[in-house]
Amino acid sequence: MTSPFNWNKSYASVRSPVFARNIVSTSHPLAAQAGLRILAQGGNAVDAAIATAACMTLVEPCSNGLGSDAFCILWDGTQLHGLNASGTAPAAWTPEHFFKNYGRDLKAPPKRGWGGVTVPGAVAGWVALSERFGKLDFADLMAPAIEIADRGYAVPVIVQSKWALAAALAELTEQPGFAQAFLPRGRAPAVGELFKFPDAARTLRLIAQTKGEAFYRGEVAEAVQKFSRETGGAMTAADFADYKPEWVETISQSYAGHELHEIPPNGQGIAALIALGILKHLDLPSQEVDGVAAQHMQIEAMKLAFADVYRYVSDPRSMKVTAAEMLEPSYLAQRAKLVDMGRAQDFKCGNPVKGGTIYLTTADESGMMVSFIQSNYMGFGSGLVVPGYGVSLQNRGHCFNLEAGHPNVVAPGKRPFHTIIPAFLMRDGRPVMSYGVMGGNMQPQGHMQTLVRMLDFGQNPQAACDAPRWRFNEGLSLNIEPHMPAATIDGLRALGHQIGDIHDSYQDFGAGQFIWRMGDPAAQGYVAASDPRRDGAAVGF
Repeated sequence: MTSPFNWNKSYASVRSPVFARNIVSTSHPLAAQAGLRILAQGGNAVDAAIATAACMTLVEPCSNGLGSDAFCILWDGTQLHGLNASGTAPAAWTPEHFFKNYGRDLKAPPKRGWGGVTVPGAVAGWVALSERFGKLDFADLMAPAIEIADRGYAVPVIVQSKWALAAALAELTEQPGFAQAFLPRGRAPAVGELFKFPDAARTLRLIAQTKGEAFYRGEVAEAVQKFSRETGGAMTAADFADYKPEWVETISQSYAGHELHEIPPNGQGIAALIALGILKHLDLPSQEVDGVAAQHMQIEAMKLAFADVYRYVSDPRSMKVTAAEMLEPSYLAQRAKLVDMGRAQDFKCGNPVKGGTIYLTTADESGMMVSFIQSNYMGFGSGLVVPGYGVSLQNRGHCFNLEAGHPNVVAPGKRPFHTIIPAFLMRDGRPVMSYGVMGGNMQPQGHMQTLVRMLDFGQNPQAACDAPRWRFNEGLSLNIEPHMPAATIDGLRALGHQIGDIHDSYQDFGAGQFIWRMGDPAAQGYVAASDPRRDGAAVGF
């Protein structure tokens, strides 16, 4: 099979592409090896993804935990499936609930504490994936994570740096349960220091023994309710019992002879699709890959996408504009005309109506490919950790707003706007690549930037991953990685882009994992890449 890529190293990197017929790529080597272990035991890519995800709750706790949310896109060998395992608001949550408890001036639910905690969906997502597509017993998939929680692991360099930064934040360390769980010696663990999490091992055993029932309708749910009542929360065991993940159809955008698939709203994956739909009307492939014009086009397309996404995207049951309307080709062609190659702009939303995250990907030689993401949001999430159970709770509720009439206003049982998004690339109805780039609003930006490098400029997945990235914040504000050519940075500044120092010490420029199908999975297999911005690895056999 002829490769579409240039395999020469384009950027300084400590990593090379990994070729194998069975492969796992994620941001921690122990978790990647756990997934590989499951594949070697006869499991498939879904089994490997679940085992990897369970381990990631332990080895990268600054990004995710047992109280995470998750999303997944997978190719089962014949068709594509999407799973939305993002959590829902407690029954008590209304705007009045927040005004009464936090004051009338509040614009969004609080960032930390119980005011940001929706029902965690990740564990239910693992169970749903296993029941529908797994080969091995669910309990077998929890075994590597239980072993890591019991025996502990040596904390790696980048995880430790994120952990230490979090340990300096009183808004986290003062939350009930945080210090007991994550500051075992009164501080963050040092690099290479052993960290054990026996409370999480207890919960993982309960999840394994009951296929998640204890988590949502048993001992763990009761413990969450008790903890909530004792520490001022509104979460109940009934909120947990009512939760179910949702199988969904993906949404897509054609680009450069391929189709990029994303999970539909309430996630922000549609932003990457909008941006690509705008770029189709600009002459990007003729530009220099790291030049001013190519980067300016992408930045402006991303700004236009975010302007619409932040205005219209929410739980689809409350959206006033559909995803199809936001992706309508003539509308995106109209939006593309707003791009001025001579200046940066602060775009507003259009009118499309007529009238703390980890990412992993797995693939096996049968052809199954999995794109999976889970997150606690904002580092350690809410900061709350359920005593005795090691359930570190996310803070996705902070993504709701309290503006009456807005599609993303908080309501009981509603899913908030979500930043975590897995991606999947297809061509002519066949799978090409499972990939993702974690990191808050960096995610659709990373999806677009890396994909453009591969499809328009022939950079191989590891080179596209290594390449310098920019990050749009708001207005004209950008951050750019220092290994972007200095002339390009100067040129963007001359166009009016306001390039500043990055103040997000956790998400920074994101971290990606990529698996590209090389041909027949049982023969040519796959090539994988893992981001050097994290501790991870792509591994295979």
